Amino acid sequence: MDRRTLTAQNESAVVEGVLGMGFRLYDYLPILLMFIVAGGFAVGNVLLSQLVGQRKRTKTKLMPYECGKDPVGSARERFSVKFYLIAMLFILFDIEVIFLVPWAAVFKSLAGQGDAMRWFAYFEMMIFVGLLFVGYIYIVKKGAFDWSEKARREAEAEARALADLEARRAAMKRTAA
Repeated sequence: MDRRTLTAQNESAVVEGVLGMGFRLYDYLPILLMFIVAGGFAVGNVLLSQLVGQRKRTKTKLMPYECGKDPVGSARERFSVKFYLIAMLFILFDIEVIFLVPWAAVFKSLAGQGDAMRWFAYFEMMIFVGLLFVGYIYIVKKGAFDWSEKARREAEAEARALADLEARRAAMKRTAA
């Protein structure tokens, strides 16, 4: 036998010994099937909505939709700080869930290591949740979630002011030209 053949056989035996079995592509067929089903579902829903959906085009339906705010003026207008605050709060509480779910999954194995570890893990998470709760109380007291009529009127007044500013800029451009 050729030396290269022996080396290749030895390498294949080592790989099989390390992995326990050879690489089999058909073991990945369920994953491929999942991607095909997911892609087919997405494409099927888009095609179905195009074939069956209503085609009534109105001015309101053709208007762009921006975060619940009527599109007034240019796309470069400033948004209220409240939109950014709500986005940051969403990220904060989303991160809470990202940490809470794996902790809950691992807690049973941590609890099996003894009472000391069980209570340590429990109080550690309660401190984390408590800090988030204090932050939540703080933002509620500051009125971050206050979307009352007053806040709506302020947002509409801000939109009107921006529209007036945009109209004045357009008038100045027309007179300058």
